[in-house]
Amino acid sequence: MIAENKIVTLQYNVKDSDGTLIDSSEANDPLVYMHGAHNIITGLESALLGKASGDSFDVVIEPLDAYGEHNPELVQVVPKSAFEGVEQIEPGMVFTADTPNGPMQLTVTAMEGDDVTIDPNHPLAGKTLHFTGSISDIRDATEEELEHGHVHGAGGHDH
Repeated sequence: MIAENKIVTLQYNVKDSDGTLIDSSEANDPLVYMHGAHNIITGLESALLGKASGDSFDVVIEPLDAYGEHNPELVQVVPKSAFEGVEQIEPGMVFTADTPNGPMQLTVTAMEGDDVTIDPNHPLAGKTLHFTGSISDIRDATEEELEHGHVHGAGGHDH
């Protein structure tokens, strides 16, 4: 059964409220994570608690339990000169900026002359997510995984 410090392997699809596929493990490797270590969004982690290997899931996660609400106050306009060394800037481009709170992902949402509108909200902020899938394996975490707070080896992280 899925519980804290279990390593869980699952196949999943995630769609938005319009039914548009956002991500899927079907064409890739399955998702492998350590339950209770905040390696996945809280709403999905809560929904999977207590499930067993072979179980299916179909769950709707509201923004608060996914990537939060979209905060329009975070959107700002910066001068093109802030993108030193970047020749071509277009809406949809994603950059990583170093901030006092660590690296932050920024998406360019608009360009007007030398003004660049950037949005540091997560791309899925404000979206309700619909996850479907199945649990394919559950195992105990190793001592090393417990120490590091994430999966090691196949499907996980190698040091």
